[in-house]
Amino acid sequence: MSKVKIVYWTGTGNTLKMAEAIAEGVKSAGGEAEVVTFDDVTPDALAAEDVVALGCPAMGAENLEESVVEPFVTEYEGKCSGKKLGLFGSYGWGDGQWMRDWVDRMSAAGANIVTGEGLLANNEPDADAIAEAQNFGKALANA
Repeated sequence: MSKVKIVYWTGTGNTLKMAEAIAEGVKSAGGEAEVVTFDDVTPDALAAEDVVALGCPAMGAENLEESVVEPFVTEYEGKCSGKKLGLFGSYGWGDGQWMRDWVDRMSAAGANIVTGEGLLANNEPDADAIAEAQNFGKALANA
């Protein structure tokens, strides 16, 4: 089982709920989970982790949050090759294009995307989205 670092940014609390559910899934699979915000970790420190989950809601025209997450991800791109990475976030409009773009971006940087795609919740995660997040956590723990 793996140790999974779960890093998130949230504006309304939806992505935090997803991060907590992912951590529950990791723990239920026998793994160790640590949930932190982007402000609590550096790209260099994250580069030392083998399994990482990054969470950010869609912002603006389906983009990553620009003041904290985008600069972090830009720096982390050069450090994530070969790492097992899960991506997650919530959205309230559009169709999740920001997540597909993020998955493509991190795959191009050499990350191994766990489950092959990002985890999405439309607005506040409902019971089904929480269950999906827990299953996502299990997949990360077993990555």
